[in-house]
Amino acid sequence: MAETKPTHSVPSNLKNRLAESYDAIAPVYNNWTSGHSALRTDFLNRLLDLIPSPDPVNSQPALLHALELGCGAGVPITSTLLSSPRGIPFHVTANDLSSSQLALAKESLGTDDMKVKWVEGDMMALSFPDESFDVIIALYSLIHLPREEQTEMMRRVCRWLKVGGLVLVNFGAEESEGSEIENWLGGWMYWSGWGAEKSLAVVAEVGLKVVRGEVTPEDGVDASFLWVVGKKTE
Repeated sequence: MAETKPTHSVPSNLKNRLAESYDAIAPVYNNWTSGHSALRTDFLNRLLDLIPSPDPVNSQPALLHALELGCGAGVPITSTLLSSPRGIPFHVTANDLSSSQLALAKESLGTDDMKVKWVEGDMMALSFPDESFDVIIALYSLIHLPREEQTEMMRRVCRWLKVGGLVLVNFGAEESEGSEIENWLGGWMYWSGWGAEKSLAVVAEVGLKVVRGEVTPEDGVDASFLWVVGKKTE
């Protein structure tokens, strides 16, 4: 694997290059990342712990609307939400840059518009009315945006969340103006980040209460990530 190189400018055609890379490495990436599904599921469960359980007397619990930014092939987050975890029904809007990953997600999870809407493209191009979602999740996806876009995306996340809505997101724990690698699992890749302290400050500054924020190392990965569960309180 090639060495990670810092870069002080955003690479040209960044989003197209990321999409092409994830298209090319989709099977390899999905096999590699399956080893990290337990950590994603653990933090998803922490978010679900904050959602009141449906009233057992009510035979039709309220449908919650979720947005996943960077859904990949839909495992494990989209698939879990579509399974009505803990009896909570979700409709999921699932976004990803990679057409190959979305094709795999559609193949395994279906295309029923009543359950899921697949949206291909740059998350920065998305537009939704304010207070559209009860839950927004972005795991290992904002880290591919330039740092200024990460801040702007968190502002949009706060606007798109309903009052009382929850967000689960992770950021690089180390500050990086930008880094790229020529051969990451066989494809080109880019990351950036404000670091744990500034990222927590960004979450709070955009109007989200940090319910949980912790830096967690990962097995088999030479990096640590800040995991944040946040809530829109007003």
